[in-house]
Amino acid sequence: MNTESPLPQRLFDTIRCDAKDRIAIITLSRSEKRNALNDAMIRELTEAFLFFGRNGTYRAIILKAEGNVFCSGADLEYLQKLSQYTLEQNQDDSRNLMKLFRTMYELKKPIIAMVNGPALAGGCGLATVCDFIFASKEKAQFGYTEVKIGFIPAIVMIFLVRRIGEGRARELILSGEIISARDAYDIGLITDVVDDEELENFTFEFTEKLIKQNSGSSIALSKEMLANINNMDTTQALDYAAMMNALTRMSEDCKKGVAAFLNKEKVKW
Repeated sequence: MNTESPLPQRLFDTIRCDAKDRIAIITLSRSEKRNALNDAMIRELTEAFLFFGRNGTYRAIILKAEGNVFCSGADLEYLQKLSQYTLEQNQDDSRNLMKLFRTMYELKKPIIAMVNGPALAGGCGLATVCDFIFASKEKAQFGYTEVKIGFIPAIVMIFLVRRIGEGRARELILSGEIISARDAYDIGLITDVVDDEELENFTFEFTEKLIKQNSGSSIALSKEMLANINNMDTTQALDYAAMMNALTRMSEDCKKGVAAFLNKEKVKW
């Protein structure tokens, strides 16, 4: 795979950023620590997602990891240090994680997780916030194991409930059970299970197809709506939907797509 660095002036310590055509690639790069999350990685991931979200060159983002583990969750040395913080200091630190997950959830470009190994606790959360999750059939595992160390998946719980419903979320969170990729697929946590040797090619082919066949503007507006309607009652949501429907009809992408359909032409996005 030929890639290029889209951020030549910025050297990250915990992640690596590359690009292939219109696809941005963010790679977790703390394999010696099982790609565990610490304050530096959370900060750098947020910065990278914001950069790619603003940059019009890139239409989608793939999140992947070095080594045999996707992400083992919070770095325990980091958690131990946080236990000595005051409530105010811990609130500030928690808001950084909140900002990362919110940035990913609200980003107006699709994020595709390529899970090559265990995604546990905060690592499972990192995958959960992505729009699509493809996982190695042989090596990937998922679990919210925080209860086993006296912690809770507080921030990502919001997104997990939205993704799989409260009942399934309760089972995962309260049991701390680690499940296989197949089981994660069966409960709707992930998008698909792929043979390990095919995972990278499958993920890139899916992403390339996604951005070639679909309007970037429509994806952005759909993600915006999905993020907003959860906070509205039915009347507000329907009024908002009617307005978005009307505005989208006048967009350049909609005009282009309708014209191509009527002329029996293949639209190029």
